[in-house]
Order: sequence, then structure tokens, then C-alpha cells
Amino acid sequence: MNFPKREYSASHGADLYRRGLYTEWQRTFLHPSLLNFDAPTREECVVNRVSSNTPLQALDLLNDPIFVEAARVFAQHILEKGGRKINLQINWAFEQAVNRPPTEREEQILADLHQQSLAKFRTSQDDARQFTSVGESPVAAKLKPADLAAMTTVARAILNMHETITRN
Repeated sequence: MNFPKREYSASHGADLYRRGLYTEWQRTFLHPSLLNFDAPTREECVVNRVSSNTPLQALDLLNDPIFVEAARVFAQHILEKGGRKINLQINWAFEQAVNRPPTEREEQILADLHQQSLAKFRTSQDDARQFTSVGESPVAAKLKPADLAAMTTVARAILNMHETITRN
């Protein structure tokens, strides 16, 4: 009775994003994403939370549908509000994510990533559509799938930086 089998199921519709804020946290069942990001198991009182940077966190941020969807929506904002040129878009995205402009090296790396991703997605429109259809948030119809997919790749890189996911 104290340890019933627990299964996590994603909510849909209006409850989808609410559930992301109020993930069920039980003493004997810690959500896998919380566990990957060093949340204490609540079996003991914890004064200081251990902070780590592991490959599992990167896998979560790059592959969990909620993070892919968040990157896509962020990419939509980048394309709509960041300007017409890639360097302006990267600068806008960096300012939004980490509150500073990118260094020249960071900007060049992200511009190269965008160029490679754009070339890949332009040759495979189906891959671009499939990639940008992750999640339930509506996809901006006015954006080309290849452009959105390439910018989503850049947004995922920015959102996966250690500086973005940690407080210090």
C-alpha cells in the first residue's frame, strides 16, 4: 500500500504546460528528469543540493520532447524578433537566454551550426517537418520548415549550455 506502482504519463491540452511546473514529486518515485538534474530523493533532508554536469542532463535537454518543443518555440521567437541576419538572431537569442552577447567564437560556432543544419534540412524537408512537429504547441505556419528546424538546432545548443541551465 505504501509503494504502489507509479507510472508517469504526460498530460495533454491545457494541462500540458501546467504539468511541467507541478510535476508530481513523491518520496519513493522521483521523476527521471528531476533525478538527472540532481534533485534530492527526499528520503533525507538536504541542506545543499549537489550540482553536477553530466551526459544524462545533456541527453535530457536535447531529446526530452518538452525541451525540444521549448527550443522550437524559442526558435520561432528568434526568427520573428531577432532580425533578418543570422548574427543578429544569434545575438538576440543569447541576450534572451543568458543576458549577455555571445563572444566572437560562440557566435561563429552557432553560425556554423546553423549553416550546416540549414543545408541538411533543406535537402530533407520531411526530416525538418518531423523535427519541428515535436510537442503540442502550434508550429508557426509562416516559417519554412527547414529554417525553423535549423534555428531550433541553434536554440537547443544555446539552451543546453552550462551557463543557461545553472544559476551560478
